[in-house]
Parts: sequence; C-alpha cells; structure tokens
Amino acid sequence: MPDYRHDLEFGVFLTPAADGADRVVGLSVLAEEAGLDLVTFQDHPYQPRFLDAWTLLSFVAARTERVRLSGNVLNLPLRTPAMLARAVASLDILSGGRAELGLGAGAFWDAIAAMGGPRRSPREGVDALEEGIDVIRALWNPEARGARVDGQHYRLAGAKTGPFPVHDVEVWIGALKPRMLDLVGRKGDGWLPSLSYLEPGGLAAGNARIDRAAIAASSSAQRMKVETPSSSTMRARSSAPTSGPTFSRRRMAPGSRPAAIAARSMRALPAARPPGSR
Repeated sequence: MPDYRHDLEFGVFLTPAADGADRVVGLSVLAEEAGLDLVTFQDHPYQPRFLDAWTLLSFVAARTERVRLSGNVLNLPLRTPAMLARAVASLDILSGGRAELGLGAGAFWDAIAAMGGPRRSPREGVDALEEGIDVIRALWNPEARGARVDGQHYRLAGAKTGPFPVHDVEVWIGALKPRMLDLVGRKGDGWLPSLSYLEPGGLAAGNARIDRAAIAASSSAQRMKVETPSSSTMRARSSAPTSGPTFSRRRMAPGSRPAAIAARSMRALPAARPPGSR
C-alpha cells in the first residue's frame, strides 16, 4: 500500500447509550483530556436505546474545547441533507470549527421505514447519498445566489445558502462495496471502512479503488472548461486515504490543486457497522 504521508490522528468511537448518558459524555471529555483528536458516535435514530446522535454531538461540543466531533456515520435517510447542512454548519460555528461530517447511505430499512423514512435498494441508496452530498455542498457555497440540485431523491430549487461552516468541513463516507468506494473517490474527503467486515487485503484494495476514482474525477474535471454556474457544487477529489484504522490527514503540496477543483484530504476511519446498501 502506498505511503500517503499523512499525519496520524487518533479518536474514539463511543456507543451513545441512553441509560449511560453521563458515562458517554464523561468518556468524550476524557478523550479530549487524553489528547485524542476525534470523538465520534454511531447514529441509529430508530434505536430507542440510543441517545439522538446530533443532540449528543451538540452537548459534547459544549463540554469540550479542542477535540473534533462527528457522527460515525449519520443516517442520511432519516436526516434530510438540506437540514443536515444547516445543522453541521451551525455546530461548526458554535464549536469554533470542530465539526466534521460522516455520512452513510443507510441500513436496516425496515426500521427506517417504520420511522417514516424511505425504503431504498442498494443502488438507490448510493444514488441518494451522492445527491445528498451535492445538496450539502450547494448549501455551503457562499458564492451561490441560489442552490439548485435536481436529483431523483433530493432537490434544491433556488434555496438560500448558509450558514457557512467556519472551517472546511470534511465529508467522510461509510463504504464497503465498489459503487460506494467509487463515490468516496469522486466526492468524499475520507473513508469510513468497517474493518471487522473487510476480507484480507480489503483495506488495500479499497484504498486503490478510491485512488482510481479520485484520479478519474480529477482528470475529468481538469478537461472541463474552468467555468461553473454559481450554484454548482460538483468537486473532484484527488487525494487518497491512509491505511489502517487510525485517523490521519494529508497535507497537499503548495500549488498542487488545479484551478476550480477543490481537492480534499482523505481519511480512513473505523465505521460503526456495515450498511446493507453498501
């Protein structure tokens, strides 16, 4: 596996048990005191034994000062991307730039449907996640006068943009299967693999596939005319993830970002569990 020259970062993945709320918050604070970089929580809104992940992230942000926070991963079918964009940006502002965004296509469709959410096929789940990312990035584009996304699952029809995150919030995608890995390369900033479900060699193979998708997306974007509508949010990703279950960041060399392309660093983080749609 290539050496991507990332700085290693470490974090925790905590179960948001409702009957142990004080312990969950205490462990989050302890993670910061121990010098860790990230605190993450799984998100299963249909699970009554769990605290709501977004409420917990907001509460922990108020109890900490330095550690960064993310869902691992947020359930997009039950958290509409337009509202999620507002929520993440708001938390980023309130926390001083400490919010990141982990997203999943969804799993446990019976439970999602029981909560009033959609029931999607694996293909539909991937397509909806890609559209959701477009919606989120469109609403975070301060240059757009009106955000527009014309998707099958999610749409924006001239929605006003903002609020805007105070730092470049990264989108980490929970993925295992080929189409999801390709999506990580095209539009993600990081990969959240469920390591316990990877076959031997799966991490290296997944990294390689993400690399190929990122390179293809970057090459395609560079061939396009460097002129985009003000509401456009399609971005090519040209960097790659680290190996292993650690948190990492890649620093790009000055001048390495092509014009009109927002190249982003990739991360490999341990995910909560594999969704059936990946």
